Amino acid sequence: MTQLSFDEVGTPLREVTFVVLDLETTGGSAAEDAITEVGAVKVRGGERLGELATLVDPGSGIPPSVVALTGITEAMVSDAPLLATVLPSVLEFLAGAVLVAHNSPFDTGFLRAACERHGLAWPKPPVLCTARLARAVLTPDEAPSVRLSALAELFASAVQPTHRALDDARATVHVLHALLERVGNLGVQSLEELLALAASRAGSRPTPAQRRKRGLAEHLPNAPGVYLFRGPRDEVLYVGTSGDLRRRVRSYFTAAERRSRVRDMVGLAIRVDAVECAHALEARVRELRLLGAHRPRFNRHSRTPYLAWWLTLTNEPFPRLSAVSQPRDGAFGPFRSRRDAVAAMESIQDAVPVRRCSQRIPARAPRGTPCALLELGHCAAPCAGRQSAAEYAPAVVSVQELVAGHSDTALRTLAAEVDRLGEAQRFEAAATRRDRLAALLTALRRAQRLAALTELPELVAAYPDGRGGWELAVLRHGRLAAAGVARRGVPPMPVVAALRAGAETVRPGPGPLSGAPAEEAGVLLRWLERPGTRLVHCTTPWAEPAFGASRWNSWLARAMAVPAGHAAEGPERHPARGRRT
Repeated sequence: MTQLSFDEVGTPLREVTFVVLDLETTGGSAAEDAITEVGAVKVRGGERLGELATLVDPGSGIPPSVVALTGITEAMVSDAPLLATVLPSVLEFLAGAVLVAHNSPFDTGFLRAACERHGLAWPKPPVLCTARLARAVLTPDEAPSVRLSALAELFASAVQPTHRALDDARATVHVLHALLERVGNLGVQSLEELLALAASRAGSRPTPAQRRKRGLAEHLPNAPGVYLFRGPRDEVLYVGTSGDLRRRVRSYFTAAERRSRVRDMVGLAIRVDAVECAHALEARVRELRLLGAHRPRFNRHSRTPYLAWWLTLTNEPFPRLSAVSQPRDGAFGPFRSRRDAVAAMESIQDAVPVRRCSQRIPARAPRGTPCALLELGHCAAPCAGRQSAAEYAPAVVSVQELVAGHSDTALRTLAAEVDRLGEAQRFEAAATRRDRLAALLTALRRAQRLAALTELPELVAAYPDGRGGWELAVLRHGRLAAAGVARRGVPPMPVVAALRAGAETVRPGPGPLSGAPAEEAGVLLRWLERPGTRLVHCTTPWAEPAFGASRWNSWLARAMAVPAGHAAEGPERHPARGRRT
């Protein structure tokens, strides 16, 4: 039987296999005490599939207080198998099932510690705590206590807990089934929803509006895509994505959804629309486009997906770097915030003598007054006529070459300064400069890789779908132009040919990314960089500049790894020339 993963926990409850487990131990510490008895019952769909029960030799004495509680004596466990013999059988019994226990942290803590002691891998099964589930499902008036004995009595269990492992496991099975009968009224029908409910705070229940509107999800497919909640004026309230549209939207109408903001949104919604997609990448891109088009008020963190900041050289006789939100050709970015853009600008200004003031300087006869930057050596005072436009031009070219990846002289200057400060034992200053250079390198690398991607007229890539097939994407100038799948057993190349033939026509536009939205291009780039992605077709070589920031990857890795106060070395002194493809 296959181990359940959290991608599969949408299984209907009637199809879920539960292993209800109880342990008796010599004490309460998983690190210091030992297991004396294991009891487990396997159930699915209300039917008992099997049981496991055994005493365990703890290899140590059993305290009299524990003997009085459980009735398990040292004589009873003297001939019992050791835990090293029992543990593999327990793990095999658990395989492919959800582990259920009353106060589960106690039982799972002992099992994890046992696996670690005996060199076995803990299988990390989904875990359901019946005590937590009872707190979420039952009212305090109905169940003042959620002790196992109290719940067994409340639900008239035929087996009462006795502090013996199998009896307690059987009693927990009865409690579990009784609680499962209750959760249906709360809109819980899948394992995902059940685990979320058990993890919720006590008394968390779906609102009447949530229960009333559950039918809004019934027409949706069990397929990947984008969903849109619409309000009474047909306005888009919320946009999201899921690998299973129907299952995800249904969760909004259950106790699993506890966000008050989203519950308010559900109360306003009158319809849910969906756009079925070939795979998660297409869904993410379509979500970004819909967020940009509708700006739904309940999408708190993604209402402005295309908002970004850029650095650009101003158009004047003595250009300076400026942080702007509307990029043009030659701009450097994108940055998530203006603060990040300004930090990168300051790092560049530390290496390249472009002016830092914001005044407009005429080409002829400037009559400004030099500022303190002249005395510090950071500026040659073109504002006062001490530097002509021709003399200033090399600094502008240095910035352009740095951004385009045609020269890394500025980066070497910054790295040398880090080394100098470290050698002078000014460790705090060195660490600050190192971190600023690392941030600049990270931004440059992303900008140059995005620019290289968006230059491509067409690129086709494939990613394994995990079931023997391929997820396919056609990219044109940094936009997703077509998406599809080649299922297992289907030759992929005819599917690729059909996708290319029907793909959206994308013409390059203005700006540093050929008109592509930075956020969409970034999503595509991250997908392409995932291990396992294969390039199927590319009209022109996908290349990065030879002196771009990717050349500094090893420096950046070392800089991010070294502790604060230690300087890192620069890259190789004489790298090969050319373009990386």
